[in-house]
Amino acid sequence: MTATTTATPVRSTLVLADGRRLSWLDFGGPGRPLLALHGHLAEGADFTGTAALLAPEWRVIAPDQRGHGDSDRGADYSREGYLDDAVALLHHLDLGPLPVLGHSGGAVTAYQLAARHPGLVSALIDEEGAAELPEGPSPLSFVLSFPYTAPTREELLAALGPIAPMVGDRLRPLPDGSWRLPFHPEDTVRSEGLVHGDHWADWLGSSCPALLVSGNRMPCLPTDLATAMTERRPHTELVTLDADHFVHAAAPAAFTDAVRAFLARI
Repeated sequence: MTATTTATPVRSTLVLADGRRLSWLDFGGPGRPLLALHGHLAEGADFTGTAALLAPEWRVIAPDQRGHGDSDRGADYSREGYLDDAVALLHHLDLGPLPVLGHSGGAVTAYQLAARHPGLVSALIDEEGAAELPEGPSPLSFVLSFPYTAPTREELLAALGPIAPMVGDRLRPLPDGSWRLPFHPEDTVRSEGLVHGDHWADWLGSSCPALLVSGNRMPCLPTDLATAMTERRPHTELVTLDADHFVHAAAPAAFTDAVRAFLARI
């Protein structure tokens, strides 16, 4: 399936109660709204391809979560902090209930939003978000070797090594001519660590229809856990695609086909 729109998304900013700026992209169009929450090392723009493939039936709204992209860094990277931002954005836009799509850590936020604020979520799409994540060293600890800023874009890209292609087009220029990452390494490791734990109560705490999407190549959601999550939660479907952890990027057509078919049934 090919993209049905090439419209440039509109970026807007909301000043939150604590003074932080929360930035988001609205991909526009006549379709019904869908909130998309990215994971670590990512930002709202990661859903550009997904938004194009879901148009015109769906209008994707994708925030840069706290500490990511153009949104300000936060003092708090707890689960409650991420939930507060999502609730504030939906209230600001006067949206809900609506479907919520989340990837990885953003998927945990999505199903926690459904459990704790059921009036805001009509359907849940969980892409590689586990109901439990074992404690232990952060798999993202490698980012601690990265500088947050560098005098030039080229120097920052060189410091990123093998992940430069992943984030190279997301580097931000600063007023003094230097460049920064779209995430802060220390914030990222702290935030990722706070996602770990047992979240079964939240996964089972909502009753809206849910689609669980797993990749079959180096997934962060093991097959046995994905099966258990589907069997234990009513109104939940499981789709496994030939992709790695970033299913929406590795298999964009298959991913959006599965999402569109699921949304058409609810």
